Amino acid sequence: MIKVGLTGNIGSGKTTVSKIFEVLGVPVYQADKEAKKMLKKEDVILQLAREFGQEIISANQIDRKKLASIVFTDKEKLHLLNSIIHPLVKADLHDWMVSMSDEPYIVQEAAILFESGFYKDFEKNIMVYCPDEMAIKRVIKRDGTSEEQVRQRMRNQWESHRKIDLSDYVIMNDESQLLIPQVLYIHEELTELGSR
Repeated sequence: MIKVGLTGNIGSGKTTVSKIFEVLGVPVYQADKEAKKMLKKEDVILQLAREFGQEIISANQIDRKKLASIVFTDKEKLHLLNSIIHPLVKADLHDWMVSMSDEPYIVQEAAILFESGFYKDFEKNIMVYCPDEMAIKRVIKRDGTSEEQVRQRMRNQWESHRKIDLSDYVIMNDESQLLIPQVLYIHEELTELGSR
């Protein structure tokens, strides 16, 4: 089984690409979605409340907007949050991969695949790219957020060219090429490699 990492900066369309892989029958682990589930665990809620203050708790749950407003403006606090959540996601991912060992390849989608160092755990890495201005417009429309809030989150991610340099495949999602043929090309290549 080939382990494949899939990433892209905010608004790049990585989730859309991961859904195409899923339609093709490829198992996809969505690290960001699983990380949100970790925020519902009682021990995690207590630890985060100790680290970031009781104001992030609402109705015995983490108020993700309040937590985001703290960590996306302070790199040290973002690093602290990641140091709590990432080991939990990594352990969960490992168990999931063991259960998928008969597949030719699996995909893990993660926003900060390179920033976290997770990319080193994968044989192949895919970067979904679109220009920043296009991504900003997408995120404003999707999340109903401000341009400054999107730019703030972008500042916590590596620039695209750094990720492209470390990627085995780059999917262009800038409306210059269709997405599905690009994903199909990669799918066929990875299926062949994983079936050997």
